[in-house]
Amino acid sequence: MRSLSARRSVGALVVAAGALLASAVPAFAHVSVQPGTAQQGGYTAVAFRVPNESDTASTVKLEVSLPLDHPMASVRTQPLPGWTASLEKSKLDKPLDSHGQQITEAVSKITWTADAGTRIAPGQFQEFKVSLGALPTDTDRLTFKALQTYDNGDVVRWIEESKDGQPEPAKPAPVLALTKADAAGDHHSADTAAAKQQDAAPAAKSSDSAARTLGVVGIVVGVIGAALGVAGLRRRSAQS
Repeated sequence: MRSLSARRSVGALVVAAGALLASAVPAFAHVSVQPGTAQQGGYTAVAFRVPNESDTASTVKLEVSLPLDHPMASVRTQPLPGWTASLEKSKLDKPLDSHGQQITEAVSKITWTADAGTRIAPGQFQEFKVSLGALPTDTDRLTFKALQTYDNGDVVRWIEESKDGQPEPAKPAPVLALTKADAAGDHHSADTAAAKQQDAAPAAKSSDSAARTLGVVGIVVGVIGAALGVAGLRRRSAQS
């Protein structure tokens, strides 16, 4: 009986550990903005990171909508071999002042379409880089709703907005958090400086994600090891 009870305890702990590990995985599968923060009023370079979630289909198109309630005068895409980018502009309800000029329309949507023979295959991801500016100073975040199209016709809509104090939605829209500008800093940084910031950030983000994953794995291994140790002690007690 003690042996059976020990096996049941080990089984329960292993199931719990597996659930813990599984719960850590979905956070890495979302379409996201990298890095996730930028300075209000400045110019920055970001990447829309797109993982392929399907086991049988490949991603062939990404559509990203830019918020027109906080339009940006400068939006540029970085060339990506195998993909064609197109920018769609919309008329602004209120002209945007940029360096003394009145801007009456702004980019409202960017679409990346895979060329023939190009795709994001299962188990892969791709980053689509963009420079943006000037970033608004009257909000603490920008939400970019995105559509991910697969070669089998499926479309995943990353358009749900996260709300403070509530669980993350199933298909959250990518969000760029905006921090207060440094009064002593230069808000209009050059594109090359922004690009350097963007290039360095994914590495830091990747390291952070890897550290979290390793931490979860360590917890799982520890739980399983403890369960096996308890089972061993119970077996010894039963035999004695």
